[in-house]
Amino acid sequence: MNTTKKLTYSGLLIALGVVTGSVFYIPIGAAKAFPVQHLVNVVSAVLLGPWYALANAFCISLLRNFMGTGSLLAFPGSMIGAFLAGMLYRRNHKISAALLGEVFGTGVLGALLSYPIAKFLLGIDKGAFFFVTPFMLSTLAGSCIAFAVLKALSYTPLLKAHTEGFK
Repeated sequence: MNTTKKLTYSGLLIALGVVTGSVFYIPIGAAKAFPVQHLVNVVSAVLLGPWYALANAFCISLLRNFMGTGSLLAFPGSMIGAFLAGMLYRRNHKISAALLGEVFGTGVLGALLSYPIAKFLLGIDKGAFFFVTPFMLSTLAGSCIAFAVLKALSYTPLLKAHTEGFK
């Protein structure tokens, strides 16, 4: 896929993530669950690769924070999950690998790395594992949606070439 197409897909996915971030989220304690963010992460990882997925997650988190609809906790959660999903998909060419990368990267690693941000920047001291449950719930929901979307899109001529390894 050429750079123009990748940037176009990125722009569309970033717009989807930003718009849905101000409309559809589930507050869970100090965190906000954005299942569509995880959908965007997995789709970006599969279609565009790990670096674009990482950049898309960063842009969505940044724009949502500028608009007041996001949280600082979105940065480690979404970015680690998106990158890991892209790396595992690139290595295995299986959607299950991308889903595993998103769930583990966001639900575990992103949640644990959110603790210092919550403690030192937000003044929330709930414990290192406090964010694992809400992050895990959010990423599992979004990853299930991503699986359904990618499965449906894998039959279209436009995306069939990018998801031939869909398993």
